[in-house]
Amino acid sequence: METTTTRTTEPVFRTAAVADVPVLVELVESAYRGDASRAGWTTEADILDGQRTDPEGVLAVVTDANSRLLVAERDGETVACCHLEHRGDHVYFGMFAVRPTVQGGGLGKLVMAEAERLARAEWGAEAMHMTVIRQRTELIAWYERRGYRRTGRTSPFPYGDERFGIPRRDDLEFELLVKELA
Repeated sequence: METTTTRTTEPVFRTAAVADVPVLVELVESAYRGDASRAGWTTEADILDGQRTDPEGVLAVVTDANSRLLVAERDGETVACCHLEHRGDHVYFGMFAVRPTVQGGGLGKLVMAEAERLARAEWGAEAMHMTVIRQRTELIAWYERRGYRRTGRTSPFPYGDERFGIPRRDDLEFELLVKELA
């Protein structure tokens, strides 16, 4: 008798626990840094070396009462995550990572939709805010297609703080993107 394995197409969402920290650090690193990140389109390997996050940073998010680290799983495997932080009338969206080998298949759109739904349902948020490295034009365009708008408001990249990576260029800065959730 032949058995077949079916692959779940819709992700299962849950809130991260402390035990998830190592897997989530690996996921975020794989999506943005090093050669493994080049399997997807979200890599920052051409503009940043070093780490994207660390266990202490992920643990701080997981244990923060004003935050939620949303995990997406398919067939029991962690395939995506994002950080939501309640900041009054809006929620900050960050640490968004999709496993490079499954990027481009619509998973990111599903994660964003669930994050926006949670921001409204859990905190009554009117808007979602995020900061994106201004030089990441493809990524910003992707967010714009999801309804986020560029504000023109920038903040400096934390040069000298290796917790955020080691820049390969000297003109990096973040731009604030906003989406109204009402």
